Amino acid sequence: MEDRAPVEPPHPAQDVTEHVGYRLKRSAAALRGAMDRELREHGLTVPQYACLELLDERPGLSNAELARAAFVTRQSMNVVLRGLQDAGLITRPTTSDHGRALPAHLTPEGRDRLDGARRAVYAVESRMIAAVPPERLAALLTDLDRMASALGG
Repeated sequence: MEDRAPVEPPHPAQDVTEHVGYRLKRSAAALRGAMDRELREHGLTVPQYACLELLDERPGLSNAELARAAFVTRQSMNVVLRGLQDAGLITRPTTSDHGRALPAHLTPEGRDRLDGARRAVYAVESRMIAAVPPERLAALLTDLDRMASALGG
């Protein structure tokens, strides 16, 4: 067996749990779990909630636009949209005037469901950011944006 030179970590770390990527993933998993629990009470999944939020801000987005903004595949977003449409929370035309894009819009029931779910999700986010000293929150957000940009995101 050949001797291998050790690979140095990008910053001092005793083990994988001390790496930035691991901690980001741990935080994201904790957030997703907390959101899942809260949204279940509103009959929504995290991707469905994200879709409703996006359509509230930008009505008429297409499947592809929603997929990009919600960080899911177009195929997954198509399933999300069908579920929301079957539940009466969004509307989409059956045919499109231009290309294949079918713009989606919230229904009044969709807006009501979003309002309740939004309160629950904002409570989760409030619990999460309460752990960060207020004077450090803006810097944390800036740093997270810089890290995403550094990786092309």
